[in-house]
Amino acid sequence: MSKLRIGFVGTGGMGQMAHLSNYAQLAKECEVVAIAEPRAEQAKLVAGRYGIAEIYADHRELIAKARVDAIVAAQPYRRHSIIVPDILQSGIPVFTEKPLSLTVEAGERLVRLGEERGTLHMVGYHKRSDPAIEYAKAVVDRWKESGELGRMTYVRVSMPPGDWVAGADAPLESGEPRPSDELEPFGEAFDAETNRKYDEFVNYYIHQVNLIRHMLGEPYRLAYADPSGILLTGTSDSGVCAVLEMGAYRTTVEWHESVFVAFEQGFVKAELPPPLARQQAGRVTVMKDAAGGSPEYVVPVLPNVHAMRKQAQNFLAAVRGERPAPCEAREALEDHRLAEAYIRAMYPRQSENF
Repeated sequence: MSKLRIGFVGTGGMGQMAHLSNYAQLAKECEVVAIAEPRAEQAKLVAGRYGIAEIYADHRELIAKARVDAIVAAQPYRRHSIIVPDILQSGIPVFTEKPLSLTVEAGERLVRLGEERGTLHMVGYHKRSDPAIEYAKAVVDRWKESGELGRMTYVRVSMPPGDWVAGADAPLESGEPRPSDELEPFGEAFDAETNRKYDEFVNYYIHQVNLIRHMLGEPYRLAYADPSGILLTGTSDSGVCAVLEMGAYRTTVEWHESVFVAFEQGFVKAELPPPLARQQAGRVTVMKDAAGGSPEYVVPVLPNVHAMRKQAQNFLAAVRGERPAPCEAREALEDHRLAEAYIRAMYPRQSENF
């Protein structure tokens, strides 16, 4: 297997902690050969730490001059609609963080361009790559196909705010002023204050909106938005109830994110680690209580692989054509549609005239 040559667009905090540090450990599969970073000292620091030979001032220069097989564009999501079109136009496979964009309209443009050019665009919903979610999803899919535990009845994702950093090492930081980059503007669907609330929801809970669909294995639509802002419910195409529990409480040290999928005669539960906790997968519990058998619980021992590391491996495998990307842009766009529906339901008066 020949190594893939990877270019990085952006070397900020998340770019280093969640992505670059993981690709650097996959030396048998890839080599990070180029970075695009407008801050000269920041670029030198990061290139020196990771042994990266080529430094470019921006993504356009990297696309034009570097010989890369794929690009990781580790950017704030309001930069995606500014930077990613050039990458999609080039035909180079690209990975971006979640969410796809800020607005539905910008996301639609990215999807359309990527499909017209035939360019792979993987969106970084890293929880899909956690060994716990991969295990749980395989069990859920097997039960759906076999019908051995009856029909799927319920999917719940719970994520109270907590310590998502989990003591992660600080990234390299030159101290240079951050560039005042162009950002995707807010859309016209909401007034200014409601746009701010939409942005907050998309930034914080879009992972969970996406994870619900992943576990359902089919689309779902908004059914109810509780005025407290703590509960969102949905209904899947086949009638399965879906629930997102948000900030019912908060923790200062721990991380309590979980996924629960129920069937008539059993359930699968996955408890996930903090997003930046290294070498740590989630924990899965499987319960079966089928008629005619003895009830049983299974708690598998999972590999100590960080979801971010596995996500990088999955992107490389998708670039090589060995598997589909865990989440491509077209599916990621549906997260924005549901988020917009949720905000409209929460703030109808602020939305009705826009």
